[in-house]
Amino acid sequence: MYSDRRRVLVTGSTSGIGLSIAKRFAQLGHDVALNSFESEADVHAVVQSVSYGATGIVRYFRADLADPGQSFGLVGQVIESFGLLDILVNNAGIQKVAPVEAFPPADWDRILAVSLGSTFHTIRAAVPGMAQRGWGRIINIASAHGLRASPFKSAYVATKHGVVGLTKSVALEVAELGITVNAICPGYVWTPLVAGQVADQAKVHGISENQVIRDILLAPQPTKQFVQPEEVAELAVYLSSDMARSITGTAISIDGGWTAK
Repeated sequence: MYSDRRRVLVTGSTSGIGLSIAKRFAQLGHDVALNSFESEADVHAVVQSVSYGATGIVRYFRADLADPGQSFGLVGQVIESFGLLDILVNNAGIQKVAPVEAFPPADWDRILAVSLGSTFHTIRAAVPGMAQRGWGRIINIASAHGLRASPFKSAYVATKHGVVGLTKSVALEVAELGITVNAICPGYVWTPLVAGQVADQAKVHGISENQVIRDILLAPQPTKQFVQPEEVAELAVYLSSDMARSITGTAISIDGGWTAK
């Protein structure tokens, strides 16, 4: 199933979900392009952790995905380095929580640029090469918030709904070209960022960390369990396989039953 060595780009891949996806592809022997806006020195340890035990090439590409030119150019850099790009995983995204009337316009613009704009620009850069070869996989990491809304997250919810719509539209355009385009919609995923929020919220609300997890963060998820990054990575790997060639234009939930309600 994974015998073919593929060239993979995972945006926003130096932590959390993106890092887990990058590690899994590297473990399977694929060439993996990591990406963030941080300096190469700052992510050296992360790159080493992905490279450990990998048989393919692992390289880091710095780009600020709020900049359309850098988003588009990132794909070109990866193709120049690896020769081609088979699998594009758009994972980069940022968050801001605030009432809509108090939402800073600058934050709105940056969230849309990183979470939705960069997805558009990397896709438009990647599709021509995939179409020429008759094979490609595009996986957009959306969110349960691409299917449901929560208050005080107007920009995040808007962009994730946009990512799901973009996924469907592009999937239809490339359906006869051997390219599949899908969105993965995770619920709350256990990452270092979320772990830090648990302690902070416990202090703010004057409750235990266990109460924060169950009654605040996991309230929407019927399983009352976090999704693990490795689960998302395995789904991404499956969607990249030849056996998933008939799955396209879908938004696949991995959310502990959140969107079943």
